[in-house]
Amino acid sequence: MLTKRIVPCLDIKNGRTVKGVNFVNLRDAGDPVDLAEIYSKNGADELVFLDISATEERRRTLVDLVKRVAQRINIPFTVGGGISSVSDVDRLLKSGADKVSINSSAVKRPELINELSAAFGAQCVVVAIDAKQIDGEWIVHLVGGKVPTELNLFDWAKEAQDRGAGEILFTSMNNDGTKDGFANEALARLSNNLHIPIIASGGAGTMQHFADTFIDGKADAALAASVFHFKEIEIADLKAELKKQGIAVRI
Repeated sequence: MLTKRIVPCLDIKNGRTVKGVNFVNLRDAGDPVDLAEIYSKNGADELVFLDISATEERRRTLVDLVKRVAQRINIPFTVGGGISSVSDVDRLLKSGADKVSINSSAVKRPELINELSAAFGAQCVVVAIDAKQIDGEWIVHLVGGKVPTELNLFDWAKEAQDRGAGEILFTSMNNDGTKDGFANEALARLSNNLHIPIIASGGAGTMQHFADTFIDGKADAALAASVFHFKEIEIADLKAELKKQGIAVRI
C-alpha cells in the first residue's frame, strides 16, 4: 500500500515565508531555510516551496534561496513560481529542486506541460491548480488566485494529466487558510477522474482534517502551511494519529 504524504508548504514573498487566508492578508511566518530544515528533520515527506509573487512580478523564482534550502534538507523538494520554460526548470533542478510546480504558465501555454514532461519526465512535473467554487462550479484562477479564467477544474486537471503532468496540486481558494477542512468532494472527484496522484491543499486546521482528506477526499498527499508554521500541529503527532486510524504513513 502506498503511504500517504504530509507536505508542508512554504509560500515565499520577499525572501520570507508568509501565510494568509483565502489568498490575502499575508503575515510573516519565518525564515524559509530554517523552516525547511525543521520540517525535514521532523518527519515531513516532501516540501513545497512557492515563490508566490514571482508570476505577478514577472520574474524568475529565487534560485539562491532554492540552493540554500536544498543544502539543508534530505526530502523531495518541489519548487514553483514564475516558471515558464525548459531552461527555468533546468536551472532549478541544478539548484537542488526535485520537482517543479507550474500554474499560470501552464494555463497560458499548455504545451509547456508536454515540453517539461518530455525533457525531465512526468515525475518531475506538478501542475498546481488554484480553483474557486462559484455558483456550484469550480473555476480555475491564475496569478495567485487574482485572475479568474473560463477553465473548469476537472477539465483542466484531465488535460494536464494527458499532457504529461505527474501530479496535480489542487488548492481550494474557498478553503484556503480557513482551517475548516479540505475540499474533499472535489478532491474525490479528481481522484476518481485521474490516475496520477492528487495533492490536497487549502483548509487544514485539525489532525482529523488530514484523515478526512485521505479517506473521504481520496487524496494521495495533504499540503498545509499555517498549522505547521505556527506549531498548531506537529508532524510526528499527526502521523501517529493517522496511523492509529489505519492510514498508511511513513513514520
